Amino acid sequence: MTDLTDRPIASVESRKLSDLLVQVGQSRDRAAFRVLFDHFAPRIRAFLLNRRLTPALADDLTQDVMLTIWRRASGYDPAKAGASTWIYTIARNQHIDHFRKVQRASRMDETDPSLQPVPTPAADDLFEQAEAADTVGLALKTLSPDQRQVVDMAFTEGLSHSEIAERLELPLGTVKSRIRLAMGKLKTTLGDMA
Repeated sequence: MTDLTDRPIASVESRKLSDLLVQVGQSRDRAAFRVLFDHFAPRIRAFLLNRRLTPALADDLTQDVMLTIWRRASGYDPAKAGASTWIYTIARNQHIDHFRKVQRASRMDETDPSLQPVPTPAADDLFEQAEAADTVGLALKTLSPDQRQVVDMAFTEGLSHSEIAERLELPLGTVKSRIRLAMGKLKTTLGDMA
């Protein structure tokens, strides 16, 4: 039979840990986090080692768990769960996430063309690309500053016509007109390249 005095001590310790976790969440209390870290880090590591992880991986996941605790402590609600329950749930979830990531990586088809490195272009191709870039750069200089600005925003920044209109505080029709005129001028200037 267990001694009944063990329960109140465990309850007091549980409340203390919950209070520390609340302090970390509310005021980023480093001293409170240090106490939580000293208490939970070795226990979480042991928990992960019991799940058949290598010591190095258990150390890495323990650090990830403690970092997650620091970042998400503000979301801890002592009315819903004790500090230990909340923290071990994070540890369990980190382990599951890691396991899933490893499973996905092992199923990856390494021969998939999208995963292959892009071959280095030949010197001739690089020269042609540089020449084309210079030609386009010169053609862009022939545009008016207003036209160059909208073309740059559309093609370099990837903004839509309405986003450009909003940013420049211009009517949408004006933006569309400037882009249409600029594209026509570029087509004429660049000829076969366009």
